[in-house]
Amino acid sequence: MRLGSGAFAASCVAIEVLGVAIFLRGFFPAPVRSSSKTEHRAEPPAPEPAAGARSNWTKLPPPLFNKVVIVLIDALRDDFVFGSKGVKYMPYTSYLVEKGASHSFVAEAKPPTVTMPRIKALMTGSLPGFVDVIRNLNSPALLEDSVIRQAKAAGKRVIFYGDETWVKLFPKHFVEYDGTTSFFVSDYTEVDDNVTRHLDTVLKRGDWDMLILHYLGLDHIGHISGPNSPLIGRKLSEMDSILMKIHTSLLSKERETLSPSLLVLCGDHGMSETGSHGASSTEEVSTPLILISSSFERRPGDIRHPKRVQQTDLAATLAIGLGLPIPKDSVGSLLFPVVEGKPVREQLRFLHLNTVQLSKLLQENMPSYEKDPGFEQFKMAERLHGNWVKLHLEENRSDILLSLGTKVLRQYLGALKTLSLSLSTQVAQYDIYSMAVGTVVVLEVLTLLLLSTPQALRRGADLEVPLRSPVFSLLFYLVFLVLSAIHVIVCTSATSSCYLCSLPWLVAGGLMVLVSALLCAIVSTLTRTIIENTLLRKNAALPSSRWSEMDLLLMLGTAGHVLSLGASSFVEEEHQTWYFLVNTLCLALSQETCRSCFPGDDSKPQHSVHMLQDSAVYRAPILHRAGHASPSSEALGGHARWAILASPWLVLACCRLLRSLNQTGVQGAHRPDLGLWLTSSDHKVELSGLAALSLLVIFLLVQRGCSLVSRAALALGLLGVFCYRAAIGNVLFPWQPGNKGFSKGIIEARFVYVFVLGILFTGTKDLLKSQVIAADFKIKTVGLWEIYSGLVLLAALLLRPHNLPVLAFSLLIQTVMTKFIWKPLRHDAAEITVMHYWFGQAFFYFQGNSNNIATIDISAGFVGLDTYMEIPATFLTVFGTYVGPVLWASHLAHFLSSEASSGPALSRACFCYALICSVPVATYLILVTSLRYHLFIWSVFSPKLLYEGMHLLITAALCALFTAADQNSRAGPIQRWTLEMGGS
Repeated sequence: MRLGSGAFAASCVAIEVLGVAIFLRGFFPAPVRSSSKTEHRAEPPAPEPAAGARSNWTKLPPPLFNKVVIVLIDALRDDFVFGSKGVKYMPYTSYLVEKGASHSFVAEAKPPTVTMPRIKALMTGSLPGFVDVIRNLNSPALLEDSVIRQAKAAGKRVIFYGDETWVKLFPKHFVEYDGTTSFFVSDYTEVDDNVTRHLDTVLKRGDWDMLILHYLGLDHIGHISGPNSPLIGRKLSEMDSILMKIHTSLLSKERETLSPSLLVLCGDHGMSETGSHGASSTEEVSTPLILISSSFERRPGDIRHPKRVQQTDLAATLAIGLGLPIPKDSVGSLLFPVVEGKPVREQLRFLHLNTVQLSKLLQENMPSYEKDPGFEQFKMAERLHGNWVKLHLEENRSDILLSLGTKVLRQYLGALKTLSLSLSTQVAQYDIYSMAVGTVVVLEVLTLLLLSTPQALRRGADLEVPLRSPVFSLLFYLVFLVLSAIHVIVCTSATSSCYLCSLPWLVAGGLMVLVSALLCAIVSTLTRTIIENTLLRKNAALPSSRWSEMDLLLMLGTAGHVLSLGASSFVEEEHQTWYFLVNTLCLALSQETCRSCFPGDDSKPQHSVHMLQDSAVYRAPILHRAGHASPSSEALGGHARWAILASPWLVLACCRLLRSLNQTGVQGAHRPDLGLWLTSSDHKVELSGLAALSLLVIFLLVQRGCSLVSRAALALGLLGVFCYRAAIGNVLFPWQPGNKGFSKGIIEARFVYVFVLGILFTGTKDLLKSQVIAADFKIKTVGLWEIYSGLVLLAALLLRPHNLPVLAFSLLIQTVMTKFIWKPLRHDAAEITVMHYWFGQAFFYFQGNSNNIATIDISAGFVGLDTYMEIPATFLTVFGTYVGPVLWASHLAHFLSSEASSGPALSRACFCYALICSVPVATYLILVTSLRYHLFIWSVFSPKLLYEGMHLLITAALCALFTAADQNSRAGPIQRWTLEMGGS
């Protein structure tokens, strides 16, 4: 079966996406869990240990608090409360921390620091899996044991107001609730007012035991304008007044009931210096945890500094405080200051219940649990506890009882700390079978692409896919039977859950058919390649060939980047790799322009075989690439020659300016940059001027290839972009010096969307027209440019104002490279494709992205939306993140299609693009598999794996665009009929 190289590459990338999806499903494991099901009847609590006597304390201790109120402020960073901002904007909370009846902690949240996994950690005490960062968009019901589940089972009434994620996680658990949408980040006022409006009514009532309030406004402000926005102070003051209202109401109720209540102030995660979250920086993982109750004793002058604890410790503390069993999957330990005012026997009872729960969880998840230091400490503490109980029941009040009690307390606290640490660092269970199958699929596709390279890049850009040969059929059935046997053996002998084994046999069989077919295609392609190479060697007339310097640079640079992914530091600072490669490319191009413009008299012609042989070479150049001036170059004026010489240095200068706009990575993210200076409230005028200038440059560079109608739509759309940013308060109009009258910008953004869709529709219409009816390639060129223009307009709308210069510089570099480098120097399609790929990756980091989830700008997903819609929000967020690679790939499609004599260059470019995107993905799957027990596997390598998976998915979409646009050598049905009639 014959396929164009572009269609073949697009099919291969689509199969790779399936392989990566299977690998991800096996790589992100399930964390440690209790083997006992939550729906089973609750086990009786462990009795109090006693040596030689029988204790009469076999039930759970009574509750410590009558009511519990949890105020969770999304993205509340520890320094927002304990730092200077807390003193300035939260005076009442600061007073409670410094002098009130409270205990303050800095709770460490484990990555990923997004809302849904953090809620699970707070309520279950367990460590959610890293893949929960994806489930955060659509939270399923929580089936694990939790404080809320135990409270409902005990007949306690729980009320909730706030983020609707709670309602999805705990359906039918709240007697009353009102959920608010958490993903509409443009709203930071109503989303909190909808919570506060219930307070006066519910605080006057006494028909509840637990009240949970989740405020989202602070998090939304961070996503919009960062942690240094003046809106942060106003929101903190609002939260302080709410906390004061709740606390005073609880104190008044306590005077009537004479029973203490507990008020908990906490955050689910912190906030990075850019206002986002999701990674493991100190600002993102450090959250305040303040427990306030009249039962806590505080002597005058007692200065307490916040201690550092784990976020998972809250679940065990709440369970003890409410008189409930500790959740079975909890790895947290009781916050001892909460119970240190109780009698010693009660303190020991609380600690014993906690250590018993942790020891059971350890036994179920670690085969050699008896050798664990924490388990040994627990057994020692339990024996000492039994001796203490015996003395206590004998009514021994000597100093021996007091000293023994103190020793038991220390022993229990040490055991709790060690057990909790052992469970938190317990190696998760990977689905090795799914990981292996996914890796095999990706490696098979990559091997097939590499073997098909010589055939796919021939002058016809077609290749023969061997699907019907006898060898193929025989080998296929043999491999299929072997894989089926392996699947049966693995699924019948596996002791842990396996995703592929849970699939229906028809689906699993289809996957085995795919693996078998790919393997047989590799064997057939390899056999044919060996035979063809043997025949070619016998032909003595073949000229010798060598690689050009540019070919070597592009190949070695791409290979060097792939190898660098094996080091955590290079993954964290990957932007430095791409900056170095792009700068080196500019210097190499500068040398090449000098050789072309000033050839030596004694230089010999250089016969170079390009990086991929037989690839398309343009026939309308100004200068020859080999080193000698072409005849047309003699007619070049001085201005044109100097423009060509200066173009690489201009590109290099632009890249250097862009590096100073956004600091990214880990080592330099904290350093001040131009973007931080522009986004501060004191420089809004400068930002407005720069944004307006950038939009003007964008229009001037894009409009040159558009039709008159699209040109007008583009101008109005860019004007709408500025109006949208002015409406939400990012920039100012000249007649709008103040900061009043801000809105959500819904109308302005939708105004821009109309023009985006109009330009995309016009471009798509022209593209379809060129493929079906017209024979003039110029119609297709205009259509591709208008599609590209629509994507540029959409990017201008989604990018933050300080990033508009990134878009403007991207268009400027594309224009300079097209006019003064790629066409004059006669670069072939393969080299131009690799250069576009390099610049696309560099611009991914120029806009402030990194391999850190916290740098994803989710506010782009809600531009123009008044309610949360999952599909549009996801598409806009992904496009806003990958603007650089998408725009550079779209420009590549237009540039290659605009060359009438380029032949099937677009098909070859699609093949090259798929190949250079597949190599790092396949390599990285092998690396993360071998490094799955690495210290930084979750904080560094796992986020990068998600980025690579999404990039591969986008590459599949881009290859589909390349294939759809590639009709140079494949006439449509009407074209073919016209040609046949003309020939007859």
